[in-house]
Amino acid sequence: MVSKEVLARQSNDSSFKDVWEELKWRGLISLSTDEDELRKALNSGSITYYCGFDPTAPSLHLGNLVQLLTMRRLQLAGHKPIALIGGATGLIGDPKPTSERVLNTKETVAGWVSKLEKQAQAFLSFDGANGASLVNNLDWTESMSSIDFLREIGKHFRVGKMLSKDAVSARLNSDAGISFTEFAYQILQGMDFLELYRRNNCVLQIGGSDQWGNLTSGTDLIHKVEGKSAHILATPLITDSEGKKFGKSEGNAVWLDAELTSPYAFYQFWLNVEDSNVINLLKVFTFLSRNDISELENQLVEEPHLRAAQKRLALEVTTLVHSAEAAGAAIDASQALFGQGDLASLDSETLKAALAELPNASAPLGTPIVELLVQTGLVSSTSAGRRAIAEGGVYLNNLKVEDELAKLDSFILGEFAVLRRGKKTLAGIFLQK
Repeated sequence: MVSKEVLARQSNDSSFKDVWEELKWRGLISLSTDEDELRKALNSGSITYYCGFDPTAPSLHLGNLVQLLTMRRLQLAGHKPIALIGGATGLIGDPKPTSERVLNTKETVAGWVSKLEKQAQAFLSFDGANGASLVNNLDWTESMSSIDFLREIGKHFRVGKMLSKDAVSARLNSDAGISFTEFAYQILQGMDFLELYRRNNCVLQIGGSDQWGNLTSGTDLIHKVEGKSAHILATPLITDSEGKKFGKSEGNAVWLDAELTSPYAFYQFWLNVEDSNVINLLKVFTFLSRNDISELENQLVEEPHLRAAQKRLALEVTTLVHSAEAAGAAIDASQALFGQGDLASLDSETLKAALAELPNASAPLGTPIVELLVQTGLVSSTSAGRRAIAEGGVYLNNLKVEDELAKLDSFILGEFAVLRRGKKTLAGIFLQK
C-alpha cells in the first residue's frame, strides 16, 4: 500500500487560492451544506472532519478511494481527518436501492474491520498537529442499550423525513420493501457524527453524493441535540462508460486489495479509460498539478493515439495504491505481452495475474497450437487457425509460429505461455496440472 515516500510527494496545487477552489476544479464537490460558510470554515484555521467506511467487504474499492484522497487533500490543507471504520454500521449495511443486504457474521465483520483499518491508514498521515485519527463506531454503540438508543437518539428522528430519503423511498417502492434494521441505518450514521462532534469537535463529514440522505441525518441530529451547525461535503459518483457507479453491488468493483484486483489488472483498468473521461479522472485520482493535467489534456487533443494521459493516470494511481515497483511491473508486463519486452523477466505473480485477465486455457505440453487458438477463442475453427499460422500472424511466447502442425513445446517459468494473433489479440495458456 501507500508508502511514506508517496505521501511525502503529495501536495496541494499552489496555483489555487484555497483548498475549496482546488476541490471544485477537480470536480470533487457535488453537494454541500452552505458553500460560503463551509469555505469560510476551511479557510479560518484547522477543522476536524471525518469520513466513514463500512466493512461490508474485505477491501475498500475505487469509490472509497475518492473519499480517501479527498481526505488527504483536506489534510494537506491543514485540517485534521478522522477515518471511521463502521464496526457497528457494517453489521447492518446501508440500504441498497434494490434488495435487502445479507447480514455477515460478527466475526467476519470484525476481520474486515482490521483489513479496512490498514487500508485507510495508508492514505493519511498520522504525524504532526493535524495527524489523522482512526476510530470504530462499535466503541460507542456496543454498550448502548436499545432503550437508551431510542430515548437519547431515536426520539430526535421523524419517521416522515426518514421515509423521504432516496434510498428508503426506492426500497419502499420495490418488491423487496425494507426492514426496520436497514431503515434505522441513517439513525446510526447520524449518531456517529454527533459522537465525533462531542468527542473531537468534528464539524464536517464527507461522503459520496448517493449517501446524502445518511449524511444529513448527522447534521440534523447535531442541530437538534446541541443547537449547533455542522457541515457536509458530498463528492460525485465515479461511474463507468454505462453510467453505473463502481462498487461491489454493481458487480464492477475495482478493489484496493491486490489479492482481489491484482496490480496488473488495476493498472490496466486505468490504462483503458476512455478519452472522454481521462482528464476528469486525473483530477480526481492524482495529485498532479493543474499545469501538468493541462499539458496532458493538450496531448490528448493533439496526439490521442499516444494515450499519454491514460498512461500517466495508470502510473500515478497504481503507484499511489500499490507501489512504484508494482506499477513498473505492470508496465513491463504490458510491454512484454505485446512483444516489446522479455516475458521470462517478469515475476511469476505479475505474469499469472496478467494472463488471468485474458482469454485463457489450460493445456499440457504437446498440445497443437491450432487447438489452443480455438480453445482460447482467438480463431473460430481449426481451419481458421491453420490459415492464421500460414499467414504469419500467430505467435507463441513472442516467437512466430511457422508450422501449421506446431505444438506447445515450452512454458515460461515452467507454467505459463502467451499466445498472440496479430499485434493485439492475446490469450494465456496455463500448464495443465
